[in-house]
Parts: sequence; C-alpha cells; structure tokens
Amino acid sequence: MTTAQQQYTNFATEQVETALRFARISLDSLDRLAKLQVETAKNALEENAKTLKQLSAVKDIQEALAARQKIADAAIEQATVYSRSLYEISSQAQAEYSKLIDERNVEFNKSVVSGLDRFVKNAPAGADAAVAAVKSTVQATAAAVDSLTKAAKQVADFADASVKAASTATADAVKTAAKKASTTNSTNA
Repeated sequence: MTTAQQQYTNFATEQVETALRFARISLDSLDRLAKLQVETAKNALEENAKTLKQLSAVKDIQEALAARQKIADAAIEQATVYSRSLYEISSQAQAEYSKLIDERNVEFNKSVVSGLDRFVKNAPAGADAAVAAVKSTVQATAAAVDSLTKAAKQVADFADASVKAASTATADAVKTAAKKASTTNSTNA
C-alpha cells in the first residue's frame, strides 16, 4: 500500500474510533439517565403510597399539618436528590466529551506538524521559512486552544461547585421556611 493510502486508512480508522467513542459516551449517559428516571419513578410510587397511608390515618388538624410538613420535606428532598443526580450525569458526559475533543485536537495538531515535516523534506529550497511560519501558527493555535480549554474547565468546575452549593442552600432555605410555616400553623391552630 502506498503512503497516501495508508494515511487515508489511518485517518478513516481514527474517525470511526472517535465516532464510536462519542456514541459510547452518549449511550452510557442515556443509560444512566434512564436508570435515574426508573429509580425516581419507583421512589415516587413508594412515597405516594406512604403519603396515602399517612393521610388516611389523620384524625385532627394537628396531625394533618404535621403530615403536610413531612410530605413537603420529603418532596423537597426527592427533588434535590433528583436534580443533583441529573446534573451529575450531564456533567460527567460533558467532561467525557471535552476529553474526547481535546484528544482529537492534539492528534490533529500532531498530524499537521508531521505533514509539514514531510512537506519540508520534499519542498524546494527557500520553503523553510514558510513552513516554519505555518508550524509557529499551528503551535500558537494549539497553545491558545489549550489555554481556552483550561479556562473552560475552570469555569465548569466553578459552575459545578456553585450549582451544588446553591442546591444545598436552596434546600436548606426551603426546609427552614417550611418549618417556620409549620410552627406558625401549629401556633394558630
């Protein structure tokens, strides 16, 4: 096989492998999401059964208010756990996609530099300066992309920490407000 044919075969094989990795990441994420959905549906069914039992046993207004508070707390907790799990699945998929793209970008840059080196060997005299300029541009672009990738990762990490902190703070605030409302309702009843 000639060099050009081998290069084309290698390129095609790499592209197929990249597409397969992309598909695996997507399918794994969808699988985790489906499992989360099924587990959430099962938990919701169980919680609804418990809620019905609690409500059927209510004998007075105090018990009704206490049951309402327990139901609200459970719903808030379930929603928080679900949203965290959903966010975790999407964050993991995004990280895997980013890693794949970074790997392909590095491989592309290596291929360009390698191709330029082969070109230099067969190029006419005086082409060295043009090739050096192109190599410099490729390296500068690779460095810029690397910097942007690192910055994007830092932003994603910050956003991840912020979302986790915000969801915890929101859940705590809602629980506190619900307890205050329960106390107020108990006092008024």
